Formats: sequence, C-alpha cells, structure tokens
Amino acid sequence: MEEEEEVSSEIQTRQQRINRDHEGVHEKLVNDYFSDAPLYNAEISDLYQAHEARHGFPGMLSSIDCMHWAWHNCPNAWRGQYTRGDHGHPTLILEAVASQDLWIWHAFFALPGSLNDLNVLYQSAIFSDVVNGTGPDTSFFFVFGVEYRCGNYLADGIYPSYSTIVKTIPYPEDEKRKKIAKRQEAARKDVERCFGVLQRKWQIIQQPARAFTPKRLCLCMYACILLHNMIIEDEGRAICEYNENASIGNTVPVDPAQQNLNSFSLTNDFKHANHQSDLVEHIWNNANVGDSDEDDSE
Repeated sequence: MEEEEEVSSEIQTRQQRINRDHEGVHEKLVNDYFSDAPLYNAEISDLYQAHEARHGFPGMLSSIDCMHWAWHNCPNAWRGQYTRGDHGHPTLILEAVASQDLWIWHAFFALPGSLNDLNVLYQSAIFSDVVNGTGPDTSFFFVFGVEYRCGNYLADGIYPSYSTIVKTIPYPEDEKRKKIAKRQEAARKDVERCFGVLQRKWQIIQQPARAFTPKRLCLCMYACILLHNMIIEDEGRAICEYNENASIGNTVPVDPAQQNLNSFSLTNDFKHANHQSDLVEHIWNNANVGDSDEDDSE
C-alpha cells in the first residue's frame, strides 16, 4: 500500500510534457513576417519615396548582399564543400535583401561557403516572382524622363548586369560617373549595416555555429531574422506598415512563353546599360538629394 502511494506521488509531481509545436509556430511567423507574398507589398511606393529621399535613387527597393556564418561543428566529410580559401574555415552563406530601415525582405540561407555571391544568386528565388509574373504590382517611376516599371536593387560588382540591379561604375572617368559611383557605394551600405546589427543583436550568429545540421542552423538564422524584423516594427521604424487587408497580387504563374519574355527582360544587358545611363544623368541633375550619404561615407 505504501509503495502504491509513493508511485502515485511521483506521478503527480512529475512535470507534464507540453508539445509547443516549435516548427508550427515558426511557419506562422514566416507567413506573417517573411513569406514570399508578404502583406507589406501594397506600400512599395513608400519604399520608392523613402529611398529616393535618403539615397537619391528612384525606384530603389533595397540592397542585396551575402554574409558568411562560421560553422564550428561542420562534419569532416563536408569541410571541403563548405570552406573557401579567403575564409579558411567552413561557413554557411546568407543572402539577404534589406531596405534603409534595415528591414530584411528576403533571406536565402545554408548554401555552402565555397560559393560566391553570383553562385548564390543563381540558386536563389529572389527573381522567380518577376519571371513567373507573380510579383507584387509595382508602380512605375521615372528616371531622367524615362518610365520604368520594375524596382531595382543595389549590389556590388560581382552581381550580373540585370535590368533590376544597379551596380557601381568600377572606373568612373568623369565627374558624373564619379558621383553616381560614390552615391551607389554609400547607399549599398544599408545591407552591410543590417548584417552588423543582426550579428550584434544576436550573439549566436556572431559566434561560430555549434549545431551539426544545416536544418537546425536554418531555423536559428530565420528565427533571428524574424525577431529582428519584429523589433523594427515594434519600435515604429519600419517604412512599410503591416496591412492585413493588402492585396498580394497575381499568384498564378503566367504561361511559359511570357515567362521566357520576362526572363529575357530581366537579364537584358541593354536595359541595364540604359538604366544606368539614365541614373547617371538623374543623379547629376539632382545633386542635392542623397548628399548626406556621401558625407556619412567619408
């Protein structure tokens, strides 16, 4: 009888396991803050206005770049695949797109550290909505009197000459090109600042990763990014406010023929060169807009 009482007391005092469904909650957060069709896309014009007022680039959506996260417990069989010569140790790559308020709009993580930014871009889905015709409806904008309909991203020189990517001019010959090169390199620091804030805020990213599987590291990285965006929203620093009634645009891919045309338009070097030429004249004729960026970079 006494033994039965002892067993029953142990059962009563033992803490009951609670299934918190961590992955389910993670998916809900992703849908609210970080989905492929977020409920912030109705305010793309706000991104245009904020970036043009700050940096002087019309039609600027965000900046794009990659960051490496050291992987301490990388399996020995994978070390060659995840190690690049300039780092000397295994890393995983994060591709991110960040706006001036440091909000991260796109993240693609867990690719091997032996790749470069160009390899990551070709495996990323950042432009898949443009090709499929399922992206948000972007309002047109003008650059030196020419109408453009696709927003653009600022990137460094390794990225391809896409019509939606604005790169610096590596060897500017005159004052006009020197000015836009200086302005672009200063504005592109938005994503670099975002990486610094992300690592400073979440020490787990600043330190070498201790998990053994890329899946676990993905959950850690995306959780930090989600919390980062939530903090920006909670502090009232987000350019685009959450709108649960926002339209997510077309969700049905266009036919293959139109996808081929969209892909050609995206990767068209001629459109990229024309856009850059128009930007050179626009920045030169609007010299006072975005000069604070140049002062900060000096």
